[in-house]
Amino acid sequence: MFNISYLAIAAVVIGLVLTLVLAAFLTPAHWWRQLNARALAVVFLGTWGIASLVIWLAHGHSPQAIAHSAAPATAGVAPIAAFRPETGRSYRVHEDLNLRSAKGTGAPRIAVVPAGSVVTTTGVRDGDWWQVNARIAGRDVQGWSSSLWLRRADESRL
Repeated sequence: MFNISYLAIAAVVIGLVLTLVLAAFLTPAHWWRQLNARALAVVFLGTWGIASLVIWLAHGHSPQAIAHSAAPATAGVAPIAAFRPETGRSYRVHEDLNLRSAKGTGAPRIAVVPAGSVVTTTGVRDGDWWQVNARIAGRDVQGWSSSLWLRRADESRL
């Protein structure tokens, strides 16, 4: 049997009413003189979107949702710290890698690290951007790179 809450029913009713009111004011009248796929799509998608928003807003501020978000992480979930690059850890460059002076694709490029080269991390990170040390043409270079182009040194190539 379906378990439908009063909140879900109220959200769909609110979504339908708001969709019809908005459609009356924001769409041409000739769209509604005859039943067609466009009218059904507007009503369905509008109702679904508004109902989803109402349910999300209602659950986002409920005591159960707040208590659930404050619950400790389960043992099966790795802590965020596990994904941070360790200082001195080696990674293999997957494709030619642009080493940049700062994080982000808009930063000036310092050098290009060839694919297959090994870089080591400094431990500094901002999102997907890691600060790394590389040896290019006999000189040590430090810069920022996207971690998406790095593979663990022990990881095999597919």
